[in-house]
Amino acid sequence: MAKQPINWWLWAKMAIAGGGVIVGGPALVRWVQPTDEELFQKYNPELQKRSLENRYEREKDFDDFVVKLKEQAKSSKPIWIVQAEEAEKNQQETARQKKLAEALKLADEVKARKEALRREAGLPVEGSKSQ
Repeated sequence: MAKQPINWWLWAKMAIAGGGVIVGGPALVRWVQPTDEELFQKYNPELQKRSLENRYEREKDFDDFVVKLKEQAKSSKPIWIVQAEEAEKNQQETARQKKLAEALKLADEVKARKEALRREAGLPVEGSKSQ
């Protein structure tokens, strides 16, 4: 069986077409895709104003997130485990703060009841200097 000659013209067309797709596709996307400034200019004025007002907060939140991520990445544990531990710690702290706020509220209510009972009985209220 005789070996068939290589069709160089076919390979050249395929290389040109492949190069066109590989280079031309991303180039087309970059040419068609609007920049951030162009998108911002297409917002209505109310959205532009709201976006500018919230920009500092969003940037600060992102910076805080990146700082936390860098701190968590220093650990020898996988980052998702470190994040889960930190989330659990934050939940416990939040629960503790809620319990403390509840206890303070209950103490204020008890104090108010005592003062009301003293007033009803005609006794001087604690903390008042009119005797």
